[in-house]
Amino acid sequence: MAGSPSSSIGVNFRNMSSEFFAPLGARRLLVLSGIGLILAGMIFGDIFAVFVLHQNAAGVGASLSAAAHAALAGDAPTVLASFQNVGGFLENRGTKVDTHVHMIDFGYLALMLAILQPWVALGEALKKRLAWIFLFGAGVLPVGVFLIHYVGLAYSPLQSIGWASIFADSGGLLVLLATLAYLMGLLKHSASSAAPVRDELLADRSASARLLLAGGMLFVLVGFLHGAYYAGTDLYHHEALDYTILSQMSSGAAAIDGAAVESSLAAYGQLQGDKAVKIAAHAHVIEFGLLAILLAFFQPYVRLSEVWKRRWASVLLLGSLMLPVFVLLELKGGLIAGGLADFGGLLVIIALLAMWIGILRYTGALDATRREAK
Repeated sequence: MAGSPSSSIGVNFRNMSSEFFAPLGARRLLVLSGIGLILAGMIFGDIFAVFVLHQNAAGVGASLSAAAHAALAGDAPTVLASFQNVGGFLENRGTKVDTHVHMIDFGYLALMLAILQPWVALGEALKKRLAWIFLFGAGVLPVGVFLIHYVGLAYSPLQSIGWASIFADSGGLLVLLATLAYLMGLLKHSASSAAPVRDELLADRSASARLLLAGGMLFVLVGFLHGAYYAGTDLYHHEALDYTILSQMSSGAAAIDGAAVESSLAAYGQLQGDKAVKIAAHAHVIEFGLLAILLAFFQPYVRLSEVWKRRWASVLLLGSLMLPVFVLLELKGGLIAGGLADFGGLLVIIALLAMWIGILRYTGALDATRREAK
């Protein structure tokens, strides 16, 4: 009915949405770009996991084995070349992992800044400029980090820092400055005597929002519990094994026995794999929990039917559960577990893309409505 409370709430929400989600405004820009950064980071991570990660680990293992056998034979140049190869493999892996992580983390930060926009006491034009500065820096930093391995120190004006690192640091500085400016706006609002701001995003209680919020909080809790369990049962044991295996590799017995070298290398590789899958599972379940919590606040902007919003929320939570669980099982399940983990990541990407399209559809509808009103 026209005079019902639900009708008035809907009108109020549309009014608040027009104010805080204006066409090409700061909040809309941060929401769409934040989800886009997360999508780009996850797609890049899946490509890296399938085509680079395992091959890179095999290269590290082969180079370490070659270095150990060269040391056994007294071949110093081969030892040096093998360790240089190890350094190259590790740099290649590290820069790609950092690229993946920075894109996703900047996406999370953009979504958090989008939530806080109504409480940032700055002009809309300034907030929009800060959003563009933030997003430019968030794009430059991961691209620069990715290129570090390929560009190196070529044509660099500095002795130990290459152009790619310089651009990456510049992008990080832009992100830092924009975030600090938003923080100053928050402090300015808290110090002012302006009327309290009501944002309907925080008051949304739709089924999809509740599902994402509850699932996200559960994932974060499980991630914390898993991290505490790992720290209490495996962390110190892994550190002790690390020292023991390296000591065996450098002992006199290993120095005259090639079989002992191979045994120590195999044990060391198994240990590093065990540490990697447990840390990755712990990190991913918490990250996906935070993603679900952040997306819960933006469900009113997803222009899809409530049934489909619940379905995509369920798909996202299912993928968020599959990926860390099967990452944890990779050492036992091998390629099957790895494939299922990648499939879980694909489910998260598809659900996230569907929500991004829903928000984009909402944007178009709102713009059309405002043009008709004009």
